[in-house]
Amino acid sequence: MISGSVVSLMERIFRDYKEPLFGRADNILTLKPFKTSVLKEILHDYNPDYTNDDLLTMYSITGGVPKYIELFCDNRCTDRDSMIRYFCSELSPFIDEGRNLLIGEIGKDYNIYFSILQAISQGMASQSEIEDALGGISAGGYIDRLENTYKIISKFQPIFAKPRMRNSVRYCISDNFLQFWFRFVERNTGLIGLGKHEVFHQLVSEEFTTYSGYTLERYFRQKLGEEGDYREIGQWWLPKLGLEASEIDIVAIGIKKDTALVAEVKRQRRNYDHKRFMEKVERISTTVLSGYDIQTRLFTLEDM
Repeated sequence: MISGSVVSLMERIFRDYKEPLFGRADNILTLKPFKTSVLKEILHDYNPDYTNDDLLTMYSITGGVPKYIELFCDNRCTDRDSMIRYFCSELSPFIDEGRNLLIGEIGKDYNIYFSILQAISQGMASQSEIEDALGGISAGGYIDRLENTYKIISKFQPIFAKPRMRNSVRYCISDNFLQFWFRFVERNTGLIGLGKHEVFHQLVSEEFTTYSGYTLERYFRQKLGEEGDYREIGQWWLPKLGLEASEIDIVAIGIKKDTALVAEVKRQRRNYDHKRFMEKVERISTTVLSGYDIQTRLFTLEDM
């Protein structure tokens, strides 16, 4: 049995026809993070009084990766404040983790890759936005390798969009931990290097509520996928209108023919604008979901 954590290396060893072990593997098993239901069970075992905000914090930082969950639980950090404080502390094992993971994967020439990943973590998701953040450097080849060779980012489009609609393609960091690490650690390396861990902790704490709204959307898409009632789950927007005007957080196509769930995700119910959401539902119902029986929902922290 052979095991390894460098994805590109394992892929090359067994799937590159030039390698001596090409085609020799009897079975290839890719270990995946815990499901959301398992994450809830673990958190309950260590903190029976946990809140959904605590659950969202653990999900946002670990993504369900057992090693990271174990670090929090072993150090009795199972509520929002203690998890963020531990993550930001001087002795935190998380601070160097992102860099160590990716240098092992990408190698020493990582600077442009890191710049791309940092841009994506800040919400610059299209290739043109990424290239603008890089000062006009052509990033197509780097993005392709991050997606297809290193499998660090994923490409997504509005649900039912045609693959050739390049103006609708957006990218995200696939792994929750790396998304969190680039959003907060990589852009604050100077501050961390000066030993300003308390200031770093304050910055993360202040931004986390806004940031976690993004991972809450991920959580519900993953949870719906694990429930097994849908054959396709994604997002939807009209590129010509822009995200703010048309974006729908979750569109899930039912296993039953011509049924769909269209959902908005908000941390707090009070931030939900029903009229605006129904305007978006009207747009999608007259375009890609014409003829579908549409169910609408609002997901909040209360529904985790």
